[in-house]
Amino acid sequence: MSSYLECNARERIQQLFDPNSLDEFLPPSARVISPHLGQLNAPVAFDDGVVVGKALLHGETVFIAAQEGGFMGGAVGEVHGAKLVGMLRRAVIEKPCAVVLLLETGGVRLHEANAGLIAVSEVMRAVLDTRAAGIPVIVLIGGSNGCFGGMGIVARCANWIVMSEEARLAMSGPEVIETANGVEEFDSRDRALVWRTTGGKHRYIIGDCQAIVTDSVEAFRAAAIEAVQVFQTSGSDHSDQIALSLGALESEQELLAQRINAFGTLRDPLDIWRALGMHDPANMPMLEISDFISKAQHHRLGAA
Repeated sequence: MSSYLECNARERIQQLFDPNSLDEFLPPSARVISPHLGQLNAPVAFDDGVVVGKALLHGETVFIAAQEGGFMGGAVGEVHGAKLVGMLRRAVIEKPCAVVLLLETGGVRLHEANAGLIAVSEVMRAVLDTRAAGIPVIVLIGGSNGCFGGMGIVARCANWIVMSEEARLAMSGPEVIETANGVEEFDSRDRALVWRTTGGKHRYIIGDCQAIVTDSVEAFRAAAIEAVQVFQTSGSDHSDQIALSLGALESEQELLAQRINAFGTLRDPLDIWRALGMHDPANMPMLEISDFISKAQHHRLGAA
């Protein structure tokens, strides 16, 4: 099996989606590059660090985007963001069965400052517009850079998130938190703490992602197919929840309030896992995914 973590964006696309089905929008041959990086004598990429297009997933047409973590950590600049927005707007017109976002990013590209911030805000709006058009947005997170900053918010604007144990998802990265509030607040060098706090297992337990898989492209493909089928199933409880509604926002706000009330004084994710009724939480990070799911699924927030 191929490690999702070790693949680059194009390798993930080749293995996740049906063979030879990618129709790429603005490929590298179009030479659409950032207008800002050259002025700073910074390297450029002919796809600006993101692949967008449409492809087949188990025979179904989906629109896709894959961020390249190897180029500036997958950070979003003006062109990078515009490609994401353009793909999402085209999806609203062409009505694929889903949009699948392969996110790997540290957030906004600091080289492009306000242009990057504006780009991320436009991506958020485009994701919500896509959902409002009845098209589910599915996010896959499993790259070495994680998914942080404004794109962490974009991920949580989606309908469905799939993560691996190695994935990380948060608003602010560990180094940012430590710089702002000191090592006493968060020690970014404590890698076990970082993964306990932002990693896939904790996000699954507290309900921030719908599925957790092993670090393989095959597992991510199977999870993406399953997610699409959830929204395609006639009479599914999810079928009328693709668009973001006021009721959904109120439910999310209530869940967040419950988290603060229940866990606001706890300092370590292990304490949260223990409070949720899990036995031997210190051993949970060491479990294989299948064993972890069997032990965690009935204790996670939002579980039936």
